[in-house]
Amino acid sequence: MIILVLNCGSSSIKYKVLDMKTEKDFAVLAKGVVERIGQDMGIVTHKKLIGDKEKYKVELPVPHHTVGIAGILNLLTDKKWGVLESLTQIQAVGHRVAQGGKYYKDSVMIDEEVKRNIRKLAGLAPLHNPAHLLGIEAVDKLLPHVKQVAVFDTAFHQTMPDHAYMYAIPVELYEKYDIRRYGFHGTSHKFVARKGCELAGLDFNKAKVITCHLGNGSSITAVKEGKSIDTSMGFTPLEGLVMGTRTGDIDPSIVTFLQEKEGWTAEQTNDFLNKKCGLLGLYGPSSDCRDIENAVLEGDKRAILAQHVFAYRVLKYIGAYTAAMNGADLIVFTGGIGENDHMVREIIGTRLGFLGVTFDAEKNKKVRGEDALVSTNGTHTQVAVISTDEELVIATDTLNLMQ
Repeated sequence: MIILVLNCGSSSIKYKVLDMKTEKDFAVLAKGVVERIGQDMGIVTHKKLIGDKEKYKVELPVPHHTVGIAGILNLLTDKKWGVLESLTQIQAVGHRVAQGGKYYKDSVMIDEEVKRNIRKLAGLAPLHNPAHLLGIEAVDKLLPHVKQVAVFDTAFHQTMPDHAYMYAIPVELYEKYDIRRYGFHGTSHKFVARKGCELAGLDFNKAKVITCHLGNGSSITAVKEGKSIDTSMGFTPLEGLVMGTRTGDIDPSIVTFLQEKEGWTAEQTNDFLNKKCGLLGLYGPSSDCRDIENAVLEGDKRAILAQHVFAYRVLKYIGAYTAAMNGADLIVFTGGIGENDHMVREIIGTRLGFLGVTFDAEKNKKVRGEDALVSTNGTHTQVAVISTDEELVIATDTLNLMQ
C-alpha cells in the first residue's frame, strides 16, 4: 500500500512516501520538506530513495499549504524525480496532529467530526493544529479519492494516571475547560522507547524507560511497562524543557508581571513565551543548537549559558522520572539535538552516576544520527541514542486502519 505521510507546520511541510506491507516490511520511496511557506520564496528539498537516489532542491513561491502539497504531488509523479506513475497509486495519507485532547486515545480515520475537533483544540496547540488542518484540507482538494488518517501526538500519553495529568486548580475548571496535562511527541516517544529496548536487550512491556526527545521542541517521557506515565509538556507544548524559542517551565507570576510592566495583551504574551524565549532568548543570535555549539567552541559566554541551562533542565527531569518509576533501565536520546549534539549528551550523560551509569564519552563523540549505546557494558542503567521515525509510526497506524 502506497502511503503519503505529511507533517504540516505553520511554515513547512515534511513528507515521506512509503510502500507499506507491514510494520517490518516496507520501503521508503521518497522524502522531503517544503520550507518558508508564506514568505517571498519557499524552498523545496526532495530526495528520491529508489533508483538514482538523487536530491532535488529549488526555490519557488509557496504562498500557502495547498500550493506546497500540490508541488509535492507534482514531484512524486515527475518523470525524473518522481517515484509514482500516477497519483492514483496513493491509497492513503497519514497526518501528524499535535493535539487530540481528551477525544482521541488512538489514531483515527479523518471525517468532518475529526476536523471539527482538531479545529476546536487549536487553542491548546496554536502553532500546530491549525497547520495540520490546512494540510488535511489541502489533501481534500487535491486528492479527493484518498482516505486520510490522523495520528495524534497526545494519544500515547492518555495512559497517564490522574495524579500525573491533573493541575492543582479547582476541579470545576478542569471539568469546564479540560485543563490538564496532555503531553506531545507521543509518536516519537513510543517509537524510540520500543526501539531502544530492542537495542538494549530489554522487554519493552517490563522496562522502565526515560525518553528524551530533544529538538527545537523538546519533551521527556517516563515509559513504564510500555505505557506513558508522565511527560514534561503539559496543557500546551510550552511547558517543560527549555526549547528553541519556548520558555519551558516558568513561574506563572512572571507572565502577569511582564504583562503589567510591558502592557502586553494575552496574545502578545503568548507570542513572546512561544517564539522569543528559550535558547533564542538566552543566546540571542539564533535558537539553532548547531549555531550554539559552534559559539560554545569559540568561548561565547551566552552560548555556554544557553547550552548548560538546556542540559540542566533535561537532567532534572531525568531525576524526577527516575523517582516516579522507582528506577530506570534505559535512557534514550532522540530528536535533532538528542541524535546529533554530542556535547549536550555528554553534559547530561556524565552526571548520571547516581543511576549507576558509566558514560562512554569517547564513543558518544562519534555517534551522530545513528542507533547506538553510549554507556559501557554492564552499567546498571543503559543510555542509548536512537533515530526517531515518526513517519513510520504514522504510516503503520494508517496501514492498520485502512486494513
